Amino acid sequence: MTEAAHIAVVDDDPDVRETVGEYLRRSGYAVSEASGGPQLRDIMASRPIDLAILDINMPGEDGLSIARELRALGDAAIIMLTANRDDLDKIIGLEIGADDYVTKPYNSRELLARVKAVLRRARSGGAETATLGPEVQMGKCRLNLNMRRLYEADGKDVPLTAMEYDLLRTFAENPNRVLSRERLLDLAHSKDIEPFDRSIDTRVARIRRKIEADPSKPDCLRTVRGIGYVYNPNCRTA
Repeated sequence: MTEAAHIAVVDDDPDVRETVGEYLRRSGYAVSEASGGPQLRDIMASRPIDLAILDINMPGEDGLSIARELRALGDAAIIMLTANRDDLDKIIGLEIGADDYVTKPYNSRELLARVKAVLRRARSGGAETATLGPEVQMGKCRLNLNMRRLYEADGKDVPLTAMEYDLLRTFAENPNRVLSRERLLDLAHSKDIEPFDRSIDTRVARIRRKIEADPSKPDCLRTVRGIGYVYNPNCRTA
């Protein structure tokens, strides 16, 4: 039997720690609770963690500082919790290397779904390339990864630039994962474009016109306001 993933819930609010911790335990995970960085370090000294759920706004050492340390130390997955509606915290968290974020108040089932998705990605090495075949359905089109070819249901080729192909492949390898502009460009190996250059948005808009069943209502490449995009592999194909 596979050992249960060890999750650390780090929040200065004891009620939040207890509520989240108990819910995750009932879902089959091993859970440790910490009020901040020092307790988390004590926990990690006795047993490695697979995932840290970090509150961003904690007194003293905040969640972003702890996330930086975790990312430098190893490959533990990170989900940020924030009560701040300001997108800046979310952007910084994702750029530091957090795998996902959840805004308070949140639904416990949503948090559990995100925990499962993040742990699944972490166990597959951070991407799901191993599950990709030679072709991938991308909205109303098919993407041939060997030939770098995008084509419609009737076999008609859809013109595709090298950058557009790299972005499509990156989305296909990271389904249901929120990707900031900087992370997108990093994964697509596109260092020649600034992360906040609106040209990335222009490229996504062009891709949408090629793959979306209704480009005016994107369902495949969804915008996450102020952060970036997420690929929905179960989007409409017609």
